[in-house]
Amino acid sequence: MPDATYDAIVIGGGHNGLCTAAYLARAGLKVGVFERRHEEGGGAHTEEATVPGFWHNLHAQYMEFIDYMPFYHDFELPKFGARMIKPEAQVGIAFADGRPPLVIYTPEFEDRTYKSIAQFSKHDAEVFTEVRRKVLAKDQYLAAMLYTPPPDESRSETAGAIAGKLFELWMELGFKPGELQKSPKVLIDDLFESTEMRAVMYRQCIEWGSNLHSGNGVGFIISVIWLCGIHYMAVGGTHTLAHAMASAALHEGVDLRYNAPVTQILTTNNHTTGVRLKDGRVIEAKIVASNADPRTTFMDMIGWDKLSLFRKERLANWRFGPEHVLGTPSFALHEPPDYKSAKRDPAINKCFYTIVGFENAQEVNNYIEQAYGSRVPETPGAGTWVNTLWDPSQAPPGKHAMNGWFFFPKASSLTPAEWDDVRSTYNSRFLSLWARYAPNMTRENVIAEKLYVPFDIEKKIGMPEGDFSHGRPGSMVLGVPRAYSYRTEIEGLYMCGASAGGGGLSAAPGYNAFKVIADDNGLAKVWQREDRIY
Repeated sequence: MPDATYDAIVIGGGHNGLCTAAYLARAGLKVGVFERRHEEGGGAHTEEATVPGFWHNLHAQYMEFIDYMPFYHDFELPKFGARMIKPEAQVGIAFADGRPPLVIYTPEFEDRTYKSIAQFSKHDAEVFTEVRRKVLAKDQYLAAMLYTPPPDESRSETAGAIAGKLFELWMELGFKPGELQKSPKVLIDDLFESTEMRAVMYRQCIEWGSNLHSGNGVGFIISVIWLCGIHYMAVGGTHTLAHAMASAALHEGVDLRYNAPVTQILTTNNHTTGVRLKDGRVIEAKIVASNADPRTTFMDMIGWDKLSLFRKERLANWRFGPEHVLGTPSFALHEPPDYKSAKRDPAINKCFYTIVGFENAQEVNNYIEQAYGSRVPETPGAGTWVNTLWDPSQAPPGKHAMNGWFFFPKASSLTPAEWDDVRSTYNSRFLSLWARYAPNMTRENVIAEKLYVPFDIEKKIGMPEGDFSHGRPGSMVLGVPRAYSYRTEIEGLYMCGASAGGGGLSAAPGYNAFKVIADDNGLAKVWQREDRIY
């Protein structure tokens, strides 16, 4: 490709970058996406990690935002190959002593969820049912909070109205205003009495990156209640959703350039003029949106000496982890796990997301504290998925592919040699633990296995420290009036990745970045729909 000129350049072909690019193109701009790897998707990554024929999602696993994601619906991604399955039994925990499992179903099967929780506590079943009903009644406002830029960047009253609705919800749930600052753990312990229910809620909280011990009431509502039990899975693996996103962008006229890493963002008089690629080519554009993390964007691509005092302090206080750092075990299996708890309720064997390795809430709490405290957890408990129970295309006929999530310390917490040791031992330790819960999960049932640790995720997917949210700002002391997230202090430069609007496969950062760019450049509001408040 010779040197080129675009109206807008997007750095990185992750799902957020593709979202921003597709909307920009639909608004009439000439758009180029420059991706350092050979394919798009970022964390929406699926590959034959163990042996050929077994497909494993190495990062993003469940699609909890499908019902709300503007990108999915505005660009009709199913027409480009995105297909979704929503299992009925959504979240479950099995027990080694053969106790009944606790299973949370999709909202349509509220009675089944009530019955499962009530085995341990009728009080908990009643509270969860009531709280979930009230939260889901306001789900459009929760989605609007996610898919609306903050007030200082949206230049509208929408964000304020959403905040008001969420405060109303908080009061409807029976909480006091000051309790918004309570941590999710305190709120969970206040609401639920059984150790089984607390264990599920603790793990559900951290799945979405909310800090169990230092988060707040908003994290509790979103992570523990709203997103619990509304998960979809992508047929063929999560990379099929990424491919559909790329196809939609191509359909809008976006140029996708692979193996084309950007090494420099070019500026003149504090205004973006384009980018320089690794091979030396200069690509001109007045608008540049970066899907990379802030450290890469500002320190590597712009340079410390060119940054404002505000940006330098923000970067100096930027922190990665510990909440959003995962390890991904993958197992190729002859047969799926058959849990002891299935004798009491067979639904656990067909549960989409199954928590394995914990007998009570305290064990989950200890696990989280160890991972957040830069230690590899002593008990190798995990959240697990066996997608082939619903989608046989992800393994050879009659076989099964498992994915899981361990929570680990960030990549730099251990040396490369120490991570080598974790890679070589942790899956085996988990398998030994797994067999206590599902006796058929022996070494003979395993065809092959592999573990990706945060060090691998940093190198392979480009998530610094293995942090799927690209980090977050720490304390600020300058008192700068505007805490830029999407819009930056450099004219024409925007952030459209996870660091601006959160991790997860929501496409919210990409969507919000487009809104801010459209606001600054007078572009058509192509996102507006009569049936959507965001």
